[in-house]
Amino acid sequence: MITIAELRFTRLGSLDEAPEQIRTGRYGVIEVRDGKLSQIQFRPFPKLISGFEAGWIGRWRHGRRRGNACWLYFNQPRSCPEYLALTYVESTREASLSSFLECLRVLDQIAVRKGTAAIVCDVQNQRISDRLLLRLGWVAHCPHLRGRHWIKRFERSERRGCRDA
Repeated sequence: MITIAELRFTRLGSLDEAPEQIRTGRYGVIEVRDGKLSQIQFRPFPKLISGFEAGWIGRWRHGRRRGNACWLYFNQPRSCPEYLALTYVESTREASLSSFLECLRVLDQIAVRKGTAAIVCDVQNQRISDRLLLRLGWVAHCPHLRGRHWIKRFERSERRGCRDA
């Protein structure tokens, strides 16, 4: 059952601002500017990504936006409440590695506060090396599937996992 609170956009300026919203918010975007958290926005719907958006629109926006900024979209699927999915990362042309790493650090903190078992992602960008992912605590996952699937595991919480698992 979807509540009224889930049907609105909520913006937070820090991880300590609204702990209940962080714990219950299912879909969000983390915005980092100049290597520092700018905001976390919780959304009423997940970020759906297409190959066209990633391949064409994302590149177009990346080339035209100025400054040092990075946006990381994440979803917590209803069918797998123990997991977060890192669905999409978008950045400006001048974005630094420190801005990207800050997005990942904030996502880790959100996962810990939610009691999440793991974060999963499918890495499409070939410039993100396997070596970097390993250094950041990610492990290759689902080798039988097409693509580069990675997972970052956390200590298991008491909540029930994915219905399919």
